[in-house]
This record gives sequence, structure tokens and C-alpha cells, in this order.
Amino acid sequence: MNITDVRVRRVKVDGKMKAVVSVAFDDEFVVHDIKVVNGPNGLFVVMPSRKTSAGEFRDIAHPISTAAREKIQSRVLREYEKTEYAETAPAL
Repeated sequence: MNITDVRVRRVKVDGKMKAVVSVAFDDEFVVHDIKVVNGPNGLFVVMPSRKTSAGEFRDIAHPISTAAREKIQSRVLREYEKTEYAETAPAL
């Protein structure tokens, strides 16, 4: 599957969560509510999840392989960084 679109919605409130992202695959399937989070080792991607009755969070959708996770994370973070640059770049 190819990532064909990434939509980044930056969070304007101070905190660890920096953005909420939607990722489209092959222009046929989209996953919403992927989060960009700033952790102790830098930015990373959190898949959409739901809180269980036991109080734990379980992913609703997630990549099966490490390679797929890395592909999604690198593309999402690249698009996030583009939005960060666009917001801080001087107007022409």
C-alpha cells in the first residue's frame, strides 16, 4: 500500500500532543486520529486508540510490521515538519 495523502491538523494548546493526522492509502482507505506526540526522545506517532473498560488503551488500527510502522511514522513526521515550517516562514 502506498501513502497517497497526509493531512495534518496542528494542536494549538501546549502539551505533549502536537498534531492529529489523517493518512490515506492508495486513495482508497483513510485512517483518522493518528497523533504526533513529543516524548522524551523526540516526536513519534501514536495510532488511533480506544480506552477499554479496564482503563487501558488499545489501538483501533495499526501497522502489522515494523517496516510499515516506520514508513507511516517517517511520512507523517515529514509532513508535520512541513506544516511547522509553513507556520514560521515569513510571508512573501
